[in-house]
Amino acid sequence: MHNYQLYLVTDEYQDIEQLKFVIKEAVAGGVTMVQLREKHGDVREFIQRAMVVKALLLDTAVPLIINDRVDVALAVDADGVHLGQSDMPAAIARRLIGEDKILGLSVENEKQLRHAQSLPVDYLGLSTIFPTPTKKDTVYAWGIDGLVKAVESSSLPLVAIGGINEGNIKAVADTGTAGIALVSAICHAASPAKASQHLLALMA
Repeated sequence: MHNYQLYLVTDEYQDIEQLKFVIKEAVAGGVTMVQLREKHGDVREFIQRAMVVKALLLDTAVPLIINDRVDVALAVDADGVHLGQSDMPAAIARRLIGEDKILGLSVENEKQLRHAQSLPVDYLGLSTIFPTPTKKDTVYAWGIDGLVKAVESSSLPLVAIGGINEGNIKAVADTGTAGIALVSAICHAASPAKASQHLLALMA
């Protein structure tokens, strides 16, 4: 069983030095999973960043998840891949990455949540819990009530993402969700290590 508790999603606008700083600190602070996100479409740069992050995570037991790109995940032998609704279908991704890798899928509404129950994935990213500037195309926000219902109805572990910060993380954790994914609250903290420790303490 994978530990999704405090799931760091990287900020693709941070340069490689900032990225290294954030990941080292966040792992020291207790994050349990790292997803490398790179939305700009430069595959070569994505692979280079992934190799750097993989090296940092080597002896930590923290899995490296690649956002969207199955080819990049395979190229660097990452621990898994996280797909969005417009990415490669989950069944094909599973066939390519094999049974042992972690496969996640974002679901953005109840219909997608229901459909995903029969897919060969390990967990679902429930997006977006609260409206957030990081996700400009949000159509639907689950809110705490929606998250509670989703946790009750899903046979797959759920990772909540979107607009979660120290002010609302306890309410999110109390829903019984398997994990909480954060970008800004860790990536933009002066000390990502202290931020991670603080967030974990608030979730307890």
